[in-house]
Amino acid sequence: MTDTRRDPTRKNVLMLAICQALVMSGATLVYTVSALAGYMIAEDKSLATLPLACQFVATMCSTFPASFLMRRIGRRAGFTIGQFFGIAGCVVSALAVYHALFEMLIFGGVLLGIHNAFWQYYRFAAADTASDAFRSRAISYVLAGGVIAAFVGPELSKLSVDYFAPVRFAGSYAATVFLLLIAIVMLQFIDIPKPSPEETRGGRPLAEIARQPMFIVAVLAAMFGYGVMNLVMSATPLAMAACNHDFDDTAFVIEWHTVGMFAPSFFTGHLVRRFGALNIIMAGIAIMFVCIAVNLSGIALWQFWTGLVLLGLGWNFMFIGGTTLLTETYAPSERAKVQALNDFLVFSTVSIAVFSSGALQHLFGWTWVNVAMIAPMAIVLGATIWLRVRPATA
Repeated sequence: MTDTRRDPTRKNVLMLAICQALVMSGATLVYTVSALAGYMIAEDKSLATLPLACQFVATMCSTFPASFLMRRIGRRAGFTIGQFFGIAGCVVSALAVYHALFEMLIFGGVLLGIHNAFWQYYRFAAADTASDAFRSRAISYVLAGGVIAAFVGPELSKLSVDYFAPVRFAGSYAATVFLLLIAIVMLQFIDIPKPSPEETRGGRPLAEIARQPMFIVAVLAAMFGYGVMNLVMSATPLAMAACNHDFDDTAFVIEWHTVGMFAPSFFTGHLVRRFGALNIIMAGIAIMFVCIAVNLSGIALWQFWTGLVLLGLGWNFMFIGGTTLLTETYAPSERAKVQALNDFLVFSTVSIAVFSSGALQHLFGWTWVNVAMIAPMAIVLGATIWLRVRPATA
């Protein structure tokens, strides 16, 4: 057995996986109730997912500041600051739901979005200190912490949803504070040195890096994989409510969707190492198309469950494959700006997807939410095939 006291890389992966489990439990809890809380207090019901969309907009806008702050003060201090933003966002959101203040719920979403921008770098923090041979598995193992979140988040949402009865959902935000406080403690055990002066200077211009075919495919895989996943996941609670499924059924579906997202992480890194990132991305795209077919086949509980599990699995392959591919496109001195650009583009897409999901579901229904997945998946498939055949035709 590896002694984590002598291997800081393994220790970091373990600590970051635990923190990933904690923050993802809170994030899953928030995702489960956010659209429903927005629908409950919004005058215009088509804006139900606006607080969640603003959360992702804030994440998008915070990717560069978060990355450059951590380059200056180090990962541990930066991640800790991010948790305090999350605590503030949960408190504001709980008060907003309790007092039925929709604009305040949006502000709470913004604070949570800033928080999200920091913890999204957990996977890169693990990759930064890992060897080439271990990098894909380090990314995978950190994301595997989300398996715990798959059960803790939805179950905690069911326990806390009526904590401040008769006002629903305020207790769910309050419960998340507890998880983030534990994460702050665990973060103090990671051992990632601050970048040396040589690692914070120089490097190619960002535009030059972004023109690399490998960078383009890596970003498209992560961007559209994350985008369509959130498009469908955000609309699912609204769609299930419209189909007369109760809240416990919705929590059950989101719970197993999260299992589908993160349980494969125990072996996805090995698959990437064996078959290559491009093949894993293409497998993820194929799974996404099966998800679309299942979701369009009906509205029974088993169909929501199956479709959302497949949605999570497809996201896992596309996101880990894309993230691993991205780490091959930059030098250490370029990592802060490249990682920031990647996450900026990813969460730009997610913001549009989440905002669109509420309107699509409210105005056109569940069918069109799923049809909207087809074009982005076709684009990633085309780009991946292009990268595969390009060396032979160059």
